[in-house]
Order: sequence, then structure tokens, then C-alpha cells
Amino acid sequence: MSEERSGDGASQRSWIERLGQMLAGAPRDREELVEVLRAAQRRGLMDADALAMIEGVLAVSDMRVRDIMIPRAQMAVVERDAPFHEILAHVVASGHSRFPVIGESRDEVVGILLAKDLLAYCPAGGGSFDIREVLRPAVFIPESKRLNVLLKEFRTSRNHLAVVVDEYGGVAGMVTIEDVLEQIVGEIEDEHDVAEEGHIRALDDGTFMVKAVTPIEDFNERFGARLDDETFDTVGGLVLHGLGHVPRPGEVYETEGFRFRVVRADSRRVHLLQVTPPAPAGGAEG
Repeated sequence: MSEERSGDGASQRSWIERLGQMLAGAPRDREELVEVLRAAQRRGLMDADALAMIEGVLAVSDMRVRDIMIPRAQMAVVERDAPFHEILAHVVASGHSRFPVIGESRDEVVGILLAKDLLAYCPAGGGSFDIREVLRPAVFIPESKRLNVLLKEFRTSRNHLAVVVDEYGGVAGMVTIEDVLEQIVGEIEDEHDVAEEGHIRALDDGTFMVKAVTPIEDFNERFGARLDDETFDTVGGLVLHGLGHVPRPGEVYETEGFRFRVVRADSRRVHLLQVTPPAPAGGAEG
């Protein structure tokens, strides 16, 4: 019996020692935790995409709405008193699904318009359209709100867009659930993105959707341009350098007659651009 108890005691001490060693080697802070995860990825215990998402989750818990919001000046908004045909044209051109609706100024957000709510009025040409009948309530949040808290609120409330206000109650910008998710999973492509097999796609209005990773050499060949392909490798790099910062969606950079409008970007890089080529020589004549 004494030998059995002795054996049980040794086994228990061994288990406690192993547990102590595990705890002693545990990460002491977030930096150490990330390094442990990266080491696990290097050993093949997880793939690079999984590691990137875990790091994104950790980063989101430290980020605030002001870090990723679309600034007020760049918000795609709809004017409450605009006629139906103008609203419809703006909605189609922007390609978004939700729009803050403003009154006299961008500080007066009176609700949210869903693009799909316009469909019922299209057959009649908008004859009986009254935007007040289809407005959804706007959700207002402070720019200091943490992204992990906002994501939970988006999920529980089923809202996809929130209007961001500053400490004085003025509209500072807007943020969508997609903006938050992209901080975790990276770029989320939509119907306006270029197909995977190509970098440049022509649009019906004479402009082009161009991936930011498009080599400038390929861009020059496609458009007969002479953009600097020695200093920069990609179109996104050219735009980033020209603006001097990581741009927000809606920002515009112009060079050599080309107009580059940022369609999609996150806090780290540009993803997609809408490019307007220079007008053909003599195109303004006649």
C-alpha cells in the first residue's frame, strides 16, 4: 500500500511539474503570444491565412472606429430632397448598397437608404417615390468605440452601417461591417472588383477598374502611357507615393492626365482603383 501511495505521489508530482513548466513558458504579453503563433506557423501547425486572421483579431481589439472610418467628406451620401432619377443615378454609379441620407448638410443625417428599396419605384420612373417612406433609422456611434465592440453590435442588431460622430456631436464619417471584417480577413471582393484572372477591366462609362497590384509596365502597355515604372513597381505604389499616405476610399490622385480614384483600401494598403484615362487629343473640338 505504501508503495502504491508513493507511486501515486510521484505521478502527481510529475504532472504538477509538467503543468508548471507549461505555465512558465506561456506568453507574458501580446507580443510574445504573436511570436508563439508565428513560430507555430513556421512549424506547419497552421497556415499563413489562419495566422493572418488571428493577428487581425488581436489587432481589432486594440483599434477604434476612427482608425478605419470613411471620413465625412468621402462618404457616398444621398440628399433627402433630390429627385428620384438623381438618386437612382448616384446609387447605380457608386455601386454601394447603403447610403446615409442627409438634409441641409452632411451633419444632418436623417436616415439610411437601402439601394434595394428603390427597385419597387423603377417601373413607374419614381413617380410616387417619397424617400421618407423607405428611410431606415441611422445608427450613430462615437469615433472612440473599439472595433471588437462594434462588430458584436453589428452582429446582434443586424445593422451593416453606422454613422460616426465626434465629441461635439458632428458627423465625422461612417463605417460598415465590411470595413471591420477586412481588418481581420483582408480584402473582401465584391461585384466591382476585377476578375482574378485579370488586372484591368473596362466599364461602360469609359473608365476602368484596375487592381492596385497591376505592374506599371502592364498599365503603360495597355494605355500607351509613360508612368514611371523604374521608381515604382505597381499602380498602387504610384498612387500611395503620390498622395503621401494610405488613402481612404474616394480619394483621387491625378498624374500624366490619368485620374485615379480609390475604390477599395484598408488601413494598410490600396486594393482597387477606378481609372479615367486622358481625353483623346482633339476630343473637345467640334
